Amino acid sequence: MRRPFITLLAANALSVTGNILSILAVPWFVLETTGSAVLTGVASFATTFPTVISAAFGGSIVDRLGFRAASVLSDLASGLIVLAVPVLFLTTGLSYPVLLVLLFLRWLAATPGETARKAMLPDLSTAAGVRIERATSAYDGVYRGAAMVGAPLAGVLILWLGPSMLLLVDGVTFLLSATLIAAGVPRVRRGRREPGGYLDGLRAGLTFLWGDRLQLSATTMIVVVNLLDTGVTQVLLALYAREVAGDPRAFGLLTGALGAGAVAGTIVYGTAGGRLPMRLTYGWAFLMAGVPRVLVLAMGAPFPVALAVTAVSGFAAGAINPILAILQYGRIPAPLRARVIGAMTAAAYAGMPLGGLAAGALTEVAGLRLTLFAFTCVYLLISLPPFVGRAWRELDRPQRADA
Repeated sequence: MRRPFITLLAANALSVTGNILSILAVPWFVLETTGSAVLTGVASFATTFPTVISAAFGGSIVDRLGFRAASVLSDLASGLIVLAVPVLFLTTGLSYPVLLVLLFLRWLAATPGETARKAMLPDLSTAAGVRIERATSAYDGVYRGAAMVGAPLAGVLILWLGPSMLLLVDGVTFLLSATLIAAGVPRVRRGRREPGGYLDGLRAGLTFLWGDRLQLSATTMIVVVNLLDTGVTQVLLALYAREVAGDPRAFGLLTGALGAGAVAGTIVYGTAGGRLPMRLTYGWAFLMAGVPRVLVLAMGAPFPVALAVTAVSGFAAGAINPILAILQYGRIPAPLRARVIGAMTAAAYAGMPLGGLAAGALTEVAGLRLTLFAFTCVYLLISLPPFVGRAWRELDRPQRADA
């Protein structure tokens, strides 16, 4: 039966669209109401720090609630909290500290749903008769497609409705996602749940991750890149659109071009990925996904050129998440899947709160152009391990989880 698998993809698309709308609306809202790059960076911290906390314990929460229940409750809570932001702003008023609290709670609630949907994917794809390479590519393609559509839509809606009203649309997407999962996805077998509390679950996931040098190296790369991406997406692109382009649609178009390229890249990888060497594919994809799109902004290229280069970077990025997912599903035993994915997500998100703060603070001191150059250099350095690391040779071998 393919219907549950397709329903999962659709629900995840709605949830991701909500995230994209929020990621674009919040920094523009803060810039519009405060005019401060530093306060925009602080808002980014309030957005990303709770994802680290939630991801750290999310695997154990998902284990206890079950994949479907965790996804539904996570989206319901996220949707209601997001709706509170425009409601307060348009009625009694919304102070900056209250906005930070709501952002913290909204992202605290969101991460377990992401973990739960990802953990459901292998079983639902097996039931649908879909190969894991195609299933992971489809899952990531839907994610990228939602970003491709959601980002330009957010730019237009910010100009048309304003960022506060955009958050109303954001809240509705989460409520629809919860409805789809509740109505269209059956309970997924989780395997034998390991005993212990939330700290035990986090410890089990981190212990497994620490013992796998390849996944540890991959997670370290993602930690740094997520830090950089957060600073670029939530601070630097908003500043670029405001100070250089003078139009919020530039913010949405750049983000959407990245998503559009990634959709194409994911489709190509899903079709031809089985014939490509995984290590070199991953290494080149990682390098091209980060360096060119930031460098072209730092060099002050015309906006159409920046848009085209960003789309090319997105195309390269399309192979990254499917390869990581194949690595995870192939090496993590099913009973540990939610806990290890939760631990990896927590680790991968650990640097994100610093990304927005670093981007905002560095821009205040050095200016936007030098900050973009600095980010480009770090993108380049963190892309090297697949080319020089010994553990990465294992990526070209068949990936099989131990029982």
